[in-house]
Amino acid sequence: MKVVAFKRELQGTGASRRLRNAGQTPGIIYGGEAAPQLIAVDGNALWHALKKEAFHGSVLDLEIDGAAQQVLLRDFQMHAYKQLVLHVDFQRVDASQKIHTKVALHFVNADVSPAVKLSGAIVSHVLNELDVTCLPGQLPEFITVDLSKLEAGQSVHVSDLTLPEGVTVVAHGKDQTVATSSIPRGAAAAETAAE
Repeated sequence: MKVVAFKRELQGTGASRRLRNAGQTPGIIYGGEAAPQLIAVDGNALWHALKKEAFHGSVLDLEIDGAAQQVLLRDFQMHAYKQLVLHVDFQRVDASQKIHTKVALHFVNADVSPAVKLSGAIVSHVLNELDVTCLPGQLPEFITVDLSKLEAGQSVHVSDLTLPEGVTVVAHGKDQTVATSSIPRGAAAAETAAE
């Protein structure tokens, strides 16, 4: 995805307020060899781009004065109740150095799993994103979690996932649970009463 930004010289509360009133969003680019750079992005285009999952989980081409550089979206602040992005942060990436970021999880085939189809279980998503490290060119937009073989009372763990080539999970202690299936208490009680 491509983002067009403009250099900005002024900083501070007043300058940022004037930018927002003009339909722009203040931001910053940092990381890499170059010094941090203050930028302004079209507020409306940024608002719509933030609604796309690919904008959050992929390497972006940021163009300033005709020169493009590769960046990752690192942070953004939203207004409490207005449809307004207050500030946005981008980090430069080097194609030869690994990056550490979060990737969204997409859960598929829950409705055809034995847990749901045969036992009437409910599948709960424990994690919605995963900490990974990889080269920028290998960063996946999302990781698919296949629940087609999930039995009632079982769980899917990080070690059960099929990761794209070159992507490794950043371990936070033991093998984390991604999704679980459990039979609702009311359904279990009704089943025993029927017996």
